Amino acid sequence: MASGIARLNGEVAIVTGAAQGIGRAIAMRLATEGAKVAIADINEDIARRTAAEINDAGNDACAVKLDVTSLDSAITAVERVERDLGPVDILVNNAGWDKLEPFVESTPETWDRVIAINFRGVIHCCKAVIPKMQARGHGKIVSIASDAGRVGSMGEAVYSGCKGAIIAFSKTLARELARNNINVNVVCPGPTETALLRGVMEQQPKVLEAMKRGIPMRRLGKPGDLAGAVAFFASSDADYATGQVVSISGGLTMAG
Repeated sequence: MASGIARLNGEVAIVTGAAQGIGRAIAMRLATEGAKVAIADINEDIARRTAAEINDAGNDACAVKLDVTSLDSAITAVERVERDLGPVDILVNNAGWDKLEPFVESTPETWDRVIAINFRGVIHCCKAVIPKMQARGHGKIVSIASDAGRVGSMGEAVYSGCKGAIIAFSKTLARELARNNINVNVVCPGPTETALLRGVMEQQPKVLEAMKRGIPMRRLGKPGDLAGAVAFFASSDADYATGQVVSISGGLTMAG
């Protein structure tokens, strides 16, 4: 693991969905910057392997099972992290799931799962950590939304709605929590190389090529491309930034 700037020396971070993909890259980056990182994931076995890799590199990490669709699971996970690593300073809401299909072909079962993981999961994790952050008078919350939530995305109607909801939810939290010295910001990836995207696109390779052509940098994002923006928002460098939304998309979207 490459060494980084120790901007987060000793701070405790929870990263949801951190066993692999974007969440893993974020957890690795926060660890190199000095954070103690909880790898919170529904797949505890893979989470343990990711935590072990961080520990082997000389940084602090633990694995904790977390089902973001359950508020009780979120509360239990936070309590365990605080026992193992200490009070939570940073929450990164990264866990997500999607199924690519036209809205008229989708089902209520799919809608419920997409909403439960992508939006209610963020609500649950925020509810679990915010009262503790308020009591301590500081905290950083960074949620991973998507450019789909800013401009829409074919075949991802409910997912796009959830990601747009995360943006609005985060801006409201930023207003409510500013007096408690809690910063709330959002990072929006464009199409990024993950196992989830590969699984979706195996069935629709033409869609993947069209995505690449639409990106000015002519490539998909990599998980590590997102990690630096999250580390910035988690650090003291972003103490005066709250309610902000940043796209990391190779120029696919450019807000005016």
